Amino acid sequence: MKVGSAEDHITVLIIDDEENIRDGSERILTKASYNVLKASGGEEGLKIVKNDTVSIVLLDLKMPGMDGIEVLEKIREYDETIIVIIITGFATVETAIEAMKQGAYDFIPKPFKPDQLRITVNRASEKARLQHEAEKLEQEKKRTLTDLDTEKSRIHTILTSLPYGVVVTNTGGQVVLMNTAFRQLLNLKPDKKTGNGIEHYIPDTALCSQIVDISKGKYVDYDDLTDYEFSLSNGTYLLAKGQPILGEKLECLGAVVNVVDVTSMKMLDKLKSEFIAKVSHELRSPLSTIHEQLALVIRDEVSEVSENEQHILTRAQEKTRGLISMIGDLLDLSRIEERLICQDPKPVQLDQLLKSIIEFLGTRTKMKNQSLVLDLPKDSLPIINADPIAMESIFGNLITNAINYTPKGGKISVKADLAGVNIRVKVIDNGFGIEAKYLDKIFERFYRVRKEKTRYITGTGLGLPIVKGLVDSLGGFIEVESTPGKGSTFTVLLPING
Repeated sequence: MKVGSAEDHITVLIIDDEENIRDGSERILTKASYNVLKASGGEEGLKIVKNDTVSIVLLDLKMPGMDGIEVLEKIREYDETIIVIIITGFATVETAIEAMKQGAYDFIPKPFKPDQLRITVNRASEKARLQHEAEKLEQEKKRTLTDLDTEKSRIHTILTSLPYGVVVTNTGGQVVLMNTAFRQLLNLKPDKKTGNGIEHYIPDTALCSQIVDISKGKYVDYDDLTDYEFSLSNGTYLLAKGQPILGEKLECLGAVVNVVDVTSMKMLDKLKSEFIAKVSHELRSPLSTIHEQLALVIRDEVSEVSENEQHILTRAQEKTRGLISMIGDLLDLSRIEERLICQDPKPVQLDQLLKSIIEFLGTRTKMKNQSLVLDLPKDSLPIINADPIAMESIFGNLITNAINYTPKGGKISVKADLAGVNIRVKVIDNGFGIEAKYLDKIFERFYRVRKEKTRYITGTGLGLPIVKGLVDSLGGFIEVESTPGKGSTFTVLLPING
């Protein structure tokens, strides 16, 4: 981390497009003896990060141009030790939580009081100082793993004060150090001694096996070291991340594992899903009634209303249909998150399923004078053991999207074949296409690319997230290739023995 000596003032960078937020935060933090830098946008902020000494960044999520999530990713790529605090409005709390999962330290909601800002930044400042002190101690290289667990060790004192759990193992997977937070998170007795295998401290067998492998230097590529989530018998959910400790000759000396309590995040996700499900159920029935009544009015009184009134009734019917569709999508997402879909797999003949979807959607393509063709191999595709409803939702959504985003007279083709141990299905269109900068966002909830040619296409922005969630649940894979003005190709791979 780019900080000076321990006596130096901590430098805080404020990246926010609202001038009053920047200036107000500067006044509060300057009085608290912080050095403050300001930027009105993401690109300007990144230049400051690279050219100045910055320890803490206050980052607004919603900014024109480069948004907060993208800025966070670039800061993490440049220097992971820079502490990022998200500034968020009520409407973006969910995104702020997602940002924390991607490495943000904390978030503070707008509008915030001076004390809230001071407390949050002070907490981050303390972490920055602890990190810097830990880096200095690491550079000294005057301690070995075997004497970390002594009260004389300065690094022991620092690790003990960290708010998240830390455990260190030697090359045999035996614990040589664990801090107070780790003991508390794992409900270990205060007199629990070090020196035993990691399995005596962590109850999850798979995680213990991974830690032992890290300790023995079996992980050469750090990209293979993913976060590991596990739960305790008391209902606590913990997130662990381990990495090897390397010596001067890059030999593995053991492993260090960070453990964080994510129970509150899990509970928040559960409450959110329950809220969505309850509200959706309450709205579906009255909206369906309104939709049916509008259909009756349009059918029975079409000759008695003016052209303008007819247009208003038709638009109202379209809007209620859209709301009903969105409610269905929200319920599907809730079921995916709660893992209630794909729990009862059955044999599915994909050839027949695709034929029935094509036949059902054929009327829609005829209205737009589009060509919709299905290309199947001569021999029948192998039967897949999967949830039939999930399969219908995956390909129904993809083909419907292709129809909606292809102009009149366009062509949509669906091709299915074998690809090793997978069945590969491609949905190809020659429609409007998607710019490369949007391809990594189209599977996000409610995200829709709004351009001149697509702004009038109705939709919830939930179809592709549902497809992605279902494909993941089936153990499959989905990718997209697209060229603006030429069309898109969505490719789905599903395991035959899923």
